[in-house]
Amino acid sequence: MKSRLRSLTFHVLPGRFAVLRFEPDAPIPGWATSGDFFCIARTDDELSIVCRQDLAPADATCSAGWSCLKLVGPFAFDETGIVASVTTILADAGIGVFVVSTFDGDHLLIKETDVPAAVSAFEKDGHVVAALPSKPLRVVE
Repeated sequence: MKSRLRSLTFHVLPGRFAVLRFEPDAPIPGWATSGDFFCIARTDDELSIVCRQDLAPADATCSAGWSCLKLVGPFAFDETGIVASVTTILADAGIGVFVVSTFDGDHLLIKETDVPAAVSAFEKDGHVVAALPSKPLRVVE
């Protein structure tokens, strides 16, 4: 099924990432803000941190082995359906996703083992998946 949106471009960020969970009142650790990509979210239920996998403490509640695909934007706030479109493509391919949104764009964290299938599904739908400029694309098979 072709998406109804224009062709989108994804850049694969280098490195492996982890998603960690802490108690809601836990302090934000200094290591959590290291690296080129991280996300910290606090709710009344938890403190969640997405960071480079090598920074994750061994004793933390952690899901490791994620790759990050950056949806190249920016996108206007009234440009609807972007995340829904790409997550539907992944869902149709049986691939789970953890989404991080920022002011200018969206990042899809996909298990490393699912990256080849995700790239194939996106390309089949007319989207482009590439490495960051000056960084080679490394697809785990």
